[in-house]
Amino acid sequence: MSDDRSLSLPSWRRLPVGAEPAPEGGVHFRVWAPRRRSVAVLLGGSATEHALAPEEGGYFSGTVQDAQPGSTYRLLLDDETALADPASRFQPEGPHGPSMVIDHRSFKWQQSDWTGVQPARRVVYEMHIGTFTREGTWAAAQRELPALAELGVTILEVMPVHDFAGRFGWGYDGVDLYAPTRLYGAPDDFRRFVDAAHGLGLGVILDVVYNHMGPDGCTLREYAEAYFSARHGTDWGEALNFDDALAAPVREFFIANARYWISEYRLDGLRIDAAQNIYDDSPENILAAITDEVRGAAPDRLTYVVAEDEPQDSRLVRSVREGGFGMDALWNDDWHHSAMVAATGRDEAYYADYRGTAAEFVAAAKYGFLYQGQWYSWQGHGRGTPSRDLPPSRFVHYLQNHDQVANSFRGQRLHELTSARELRALTALLLLGPQTPMLFMGQEFAASSPFLFFADHTPELMRLVREGRAKFLDQFASLEPRRMHGLFTDPGDPTTFERCKLDHGERERHGPILALHRDLLALRRTDPVLSTPDEATVDGAVLATRTSLLRLSRANEERLLLVNLGEPLRMTRMPEPLLAPPPGQTWRVAWSSEDPRYGGLGLPDPAPTMEGWRLPGGCAVLFAAGPAQPDTETVERT
Repeated sequence: MSDDRSLSLPSWRRLPVGAEPAPEGGVHFRVWAPRRRSVAVLLGGSATEHALAPEEGGYFSGTVQDAQPGSTYRLLLDDETALADPASRFQPEGPHGPSMVIDHRSFKWQQSDWTGVQPARRVVYEMHIGTFTREGTWAAAQRELPALAELGVTILEVMPVHDFAGRFGWGYDGVDLYAPTRLYGAPDDFRRFVDAAHGLGLGVILDVVYNHMGPDGCTLREYAEAYFSARHGTDWGEALNFDDALAAPVREFFIANARYWISEYRLDGLRIDAAQNIYDDSPENILAAITDEVRGAAPDRLTYVVAEDEPQDSRLVRSVREGGFGMDALWNDDWHHSAMVAATGRDEAYYADYRGTAAEFVAAAKYGFLYQGQWYSWQGHGRGTPSRDLPPSRFVHYLQNHDQVANSFRGQRLHELTSARELRALTALLLLGPQTPMLFMGQEFAASSPFLFFADHTPELMRLVREGRAKFLDQFASLEPRRMHGLFTDPGDPTTFERCKLDHGERERHGPILALHRDLLALRRTDPVLSTPDEATVDGAVLATRTSLLRLSRANEERLLLVNLGEPLRMTRMPEPLLAPPPGQTWRVAWSSEDPRYGGLGLPDPAPTMEGWRLPGGCAVLFAAGPAQPDTETVERT
């Protein structure tokens, strides 16, 4: 029997649910199970039941003196069903196996003075631990961290690690939200990864899925049907219940989960997956509550909460005082879609409302979202909300992410879909632009490995997954199933997963593209204008259909970024005031994408002369304003 029948939550507990080692010995268990008459703990392979005492509100709790860190256990429900703890801290055999007691206090952190990443220095790097290295483990990923720090990224965005059934997957079908998957190592391996990252100046945020639960291994309904909403549905099935009857304990479960990752793993924030499928009509939206909990869990360090939100609702990043949720940033799909059309010329499916023109890049640099309520033909209604007043740091821009690479049918990366010159120019626009840039793992060295959709489920689930994936890709007219029959990659084939693993030896073999990324990030970090994007004034102009001009100003410093994705451009007439240098100064070339070190062909001096400006096709050039030379109108290159 349980050794503690207290009906109150002990003051020393860090979280309201799950198993926590007690200060006086043993382990305290607590679970919300309102649909059950009784709950008991079964330790290891023992048949001995340690009954938990019922509390008001459907909770059961108690201390089991025979339990200790490392003990495995199941929860016996109504003397008939033994299941994993819904707040299990580790599932060593996966979701269908027993839970394990974990003592976070035993880990010895080395980086006790870490304070987070300053907003102006944020450069995000999205990574999937299972494919980031051949081994697919935390330990192997940790060995590659020095190279990422040297590259110039500052925040690692780790794709979901909530434990899920099967041998491999993206992580978005997680079912044990408190248990980092056993596929990548033990919980302390994750902590060691975070600690090492902090030692190198890298923050770590975790992609969390609070919009649905995976289809295999989820036991929440066995404890409480109220975990799921009777009012809302998602793109993947039942929505979670944040605003209906008995929603309070559900909200507590997810809010505590956010605190758990920040406090017990010292993560620097969260990336919220598909926020549009998180429904809540409560007075305090669950997303605002989660964001506030993240802040409270790390009062002495900077945190970063970013959301993916398909409708592009700017309320997510507005302050609570303004009626918003207080998050830091939103992914900007508009910028990505425009860049893809510019790079590939393909404007089908959800790219149909973009032209990839210079006007779009200028508008995005100045205003964030391109669609802020206008008609969006692909969806047949207005898209987006006003964001013109938001600072650049509220938006995350990217040329690649896990979804978009996989949606290229063969999982091809952008360097395989466009020319080297256009890739260099777009990379400059991404990394020198004012919004927060994000790279997808391997992008910095033009990884040859694809990133495909992969998942390992039961045969029946895999049949549904294959059908769902084919249906999704059917929106692209060029991938019409009858013509593509037999060409789709099987997401359940283990070789699909293996093909996606990075070869880090390509860093050396693909040196020019790596140098491009490294140099651009160094410029972003050290340049007095580019390094303070929220403090700089951003303006822009269209010089030709595919040639954009961005002018960034701060204090007495001026920068001009010209990006030409079209034909060679010669401007002999220049009725564009943003081309004019500051009084008494002229433009000097500070950087060019055509530098031979990056695989370029070199750059004839494009700066203005009596004959005008010259800009080759497929290039980006950064100019800095400097003193004019008294003896010539042609500036020297720097």
